[in-house]
Amino acid sequence: MQILRCVALAAALALLPGAAYSQGKTAPKDAKLYFITPRDGQKVRSGFWVRFGLRNMGVTHAGDDYQNAGHHHLLVDVNDPIDPKEPIPQDKSHLHFGAGQTETFLELPPGPHTLQLVLGDAKHYPFEPPVVSEKITIRVRQPVSARAN
Repeated sequence: MQILRCVALAAALALLPGAAYSQGKTAPKDAKLYFITPRDGQKVRSGFWVRFGLRNMGVTHAGDDYQNAGHHHLLVDVNDPIDPKEPIPQDKSHLHFGAGQTETFLELPPGPHTLQLVLGDAKHYPFEPPVVSEKITIRVRQPVSARAN
């Protein structure tokens, strides 16, 4: 009986690391995530709209576990790739839109910036394969009032 308990405990412990890995939510191979606005290379003034486009999947709230649906994450000036085995971080460079938003008003300092979209599942994990947009580069102009001085 003691041996069976040890085997059961060992099996349970062996399965624990799997809980930390990607949820394994599959995405359709033809899913496409993209920016409606701004366009790659566009010059904008700070305080601009970013609109997200998604094809062949749906947008839902974080926590809602629907087939072929997720919510947007906007990566601002992020160079490191997203780890598919970890939830998408949430900080000033990894913006979450867990209420199902498909646009945001963004204010960035003047200069060049990169933007990229990642679709997350109900628990903020990337899909398999990851549904990501192309990374775009924009240039934020100096505010008109700052140039007058």
